[in-house]
Order: sequence, then structure tokens, then C-alpha cells
Amino acid sequence: MRTVDFSPLFRSAIGFDRIFDLAEAAQRVGEESYPPYNIERLDENRFQISVALAGFRPDEVDLTVEQNVLTLEGRKGDKEGRTFLHHGISTRSFKRQFTLADHVEVRGARSEDGLLVIDLQREIPEAKKPRRITIGGSSQGNLTQIESEAA
Repeated sequence: MRTVDFSPLFRSAIGFDRIFDLAEAAQRVGEESYPPYNIERLDENRFQISVALAGFRPDEVDLTVEQNVLTLEGRKGDKEGRTFLHHGISTRSFKRQFTLADHVEVRGARSEDGLLVIDLQREIPEAKKPRRITIGGSSQGNLTQIESEAA
């Protein structure tokens, strides 16, 4: 048995539960490696996931986002009537999930050169951006937006 149960630690680790999620995900490395993919940072707030989907048409792939989880599923149609002398291109069904950080949205997806390219954008809402709070002598505080880039 190679799994570690982190659930007792969740009670005493307020705010650090994401660390345990990452540790559990690290245990699963190597379990599923198909299809291969790259995650690239284009700039401070833009990212791109490229997934190698050789042999799959766009209508055989489903891409959904639900509660910060991007799910990519592929189902290849039947190969009836086809005889392969060598079958080296993997066309098995798959399901791959990516956990998106808070405020990261999928901007679009396109198929180019055998890759599915998924564009992601991080947009922090104004209410979540850092604000400067001026300290005054009265009971009323003034809030102003900090002039800087988003964290």
C-alpha cells in the first residue's frame, strides 16, 4: 500500500489544505501519462496547455470546466473495416483533469499541428486586488486602490 491518508492533518492545517492536495497528486504521478501535455506560462497572467492528440478529430474530444477543474476527455470512434499491419499511434480513450487556480479562466481552445492548445487567463476581480487603507484619526477609514500589478 503506497498511499498516505492526510485527512487527520486537515483539522489542524487551516489554509494549508492545498499543500496536502498537491502531495496526494504527487503520489499519483506515473499512474496516467496519456495524452502527453505541456503547460506554459506566456506572461504574468496568461498560460497555455498544449496536449498531443494525434489521430483525434475535434469532434472526438470534449473540454469542460466546472469549479476550477478543466476536464479533457477523448473517445475514438470504432475502427471497423480497418486492418492495421502496425498500430503505433495510440487512440485509446482518455480523461485528463487539470486543477485551475482561483480566478483562472479558459479563454479558448484550438487544434493546430496535432496539438490541442488551451488558452488560460488569470483575471483577479477588483474586489480581490490589494487595497491601501489609510489610517485616520476618526472612526471612518478610507480605502484606495494600490497602484501596482495584480499579485
